[in-house]
Amino acid sequence: MRYSDIPRGNKQRSGLGPVTMGVIALVVIVSVTYVAFTKFNPFHHPYELTAIFDDAGDVNSRAPVRIAGVDVGEVVKVEPMENGTAKVTMEIEEKGLPIRKDANVKVRSRLFLEGNYFVDIHPGTPQAAELKEGQPIPPNQTAAPVQNGEVLTALQSDTRESLQTLLAELSTAYKGQGARGLNNSIKYWERSFRDSSQVNEATLGTEPGDLQRVLKGQSRVFRALSRDENALANLVTDLNVTFAAFARQEDNLRAAIPALRDVLKVGRPALQSLNRALPQIRAFANDALPAARSSDRALTVQLPLIKQLRGLVSRNEARGLVADLLPTVPALVSLNKNSTRTFAETRALSSCQNNVLVPFAKEPIPDPDFPLNSGQPFFKQTSRAFVGLAGESRLADANSSYFRTQGGGGPTTVVSTGESGEKLFGQSALPIDSARPIAPAKRPVFRPGIPCETQETPNLNAASGQAETSTTSTGKLTAKQQLEFDEEKAQIEEHLRREKRGLPTLDPLDFSERGEILQARKLGLRWTEAGKLVKREGKR
Repeated sequence: MRYSDIPRGNKQRSGLGPVTMGVIALVVIVSVTYVAFTKFNPFHHPYELTAIFDDAGDVNSRAPVRIAGVDVGEVVKVEPMENGTAKVTMEIEEKGLPIRKDANVKVRSRLFLEGNYFVDIHPGTPQAAELKEGQPIPPNQTAAPVQNGEVLTALQSDTRESLQTLLAELSTAYKGQGARGLNNSIKYWERSFRDSSQVNEATLGTEPGDLQRVLKGQSRVFRALSRDENALANLVTDLNVTFAAFARQEDNLRAAIPALRDVLKVGRPALQSLNRALPQIRAFANDALPAARSSDRALTVQLPLIKQLRGLVSRNEARGLVADLLPTVPALVSLNKNSTRTFAETRALSSCQNNVLVPFAKEPIPDPDFPLNSGQPFFKQTSRAFVGLAGESRLADANSSYFRTQGGGGPTTVVSTGESGEKLFGQSALPIDSARPIAPAKRPVFRPGIPCETQETPNLNAASGQAETSTTSTGKLTAKQQLEFDEEKAQIEEHLRREKRGLPTLDPLDFSERGEILQARKLGLRWTEAGKLVKREGKR
């Protein structure tokens, strides 16, 4: 079937014309070619970083931007500023973010003989805030490479002579064991360079302008040194003398190097501890800075007080008093030395009082025999005795103070045994049923060398026991007792009768039995069996 024989509808769909298709194809080809050669990506929005350089060197647009040797962007624009600086605009990819406010930007050369420059970025420390897009990095945080022309300009004749001397001395140092020592020290370079880089980074300071302020301060110091050239020359001469003295002690210096190595080994942990403490010290310094600034007025107000204090410590005041008290100081020192025993005994007494005596005084005393008096502590029981003692002390006459006592008695005779075994007798109205506390079987051992503070608190729960022997009189006399009673009664009646008649007599109650015999002989009398006093035979 031919193409012309194919049946067709009344309405046919019309396509794009050849011209339109050619235009579209041309636009696509041009766009692809542009993107391929310019690497332009309309959907890519990189981070734009701006840095201000005092001298940007020969860095151009399209120069790579690196962080730690990794490409993270490129330079898009380099333009001069009115103040003689250069503004470098860079585009940073996402892998190079974030950039901190304390970031450092340097222009470096990829070749030894200059040329082919790139921008090296140190993104900053984690403690610093992020740098906002469009915010420039100041010139004090940027640097450009030293070019060969600057180096050659610095190498004048005197500098070249010094360099020759330096190289000659280095060759002398590398002779013998010097080169081997240098090779052995290479293994320590990594740590040394790392620590040195940290120190160099710390010299930049923590705030913008810290390094500038340090340099300004150093410039003032150097200007002060340059004002007096004679003094500076004398300083150099004195340093020469000092180093010459060190040179004369070469053997001692050589022997001190191993000791210095040991010092460095010990000092490294100390420096690490100090390094860990520096953030806290820095924070304290920042917090204390407002107080230090505001203390100016307080110090001004304190000046009159300081003036008075200065007068107080003058020779006429406190200094003179110290001079007067100076002879007393040795005596006070001797007193302090000799007071140690007293303080030791005082401490032992205080400990005994706190640990033994006070708990004993506060311990309730159980008394089952008298329930109303039970549970009373010692300090309450003893204080009640002072009431009666105070009443007794009030009695007095012209002779002296006195107090009355009232003796008691009864039909019951109580017999107890003393410490030495003797028998003691007493009278009581009623017989004694029991005794509390009971006497111990033996006297406790006296141990003066045992500290009181280590003893247990006394146990006040005393046990009861059998009382001592007691006998109650029945009121009836035995025959012997009745006979003795009748004799004594007759003697008393005879004494009263003779005394009434005015005759010599003898009171049987005033003398003992032996005394009665002696008094009777003296008076020429004697007692009869009937209890009568008669004249002794042979006496008138």
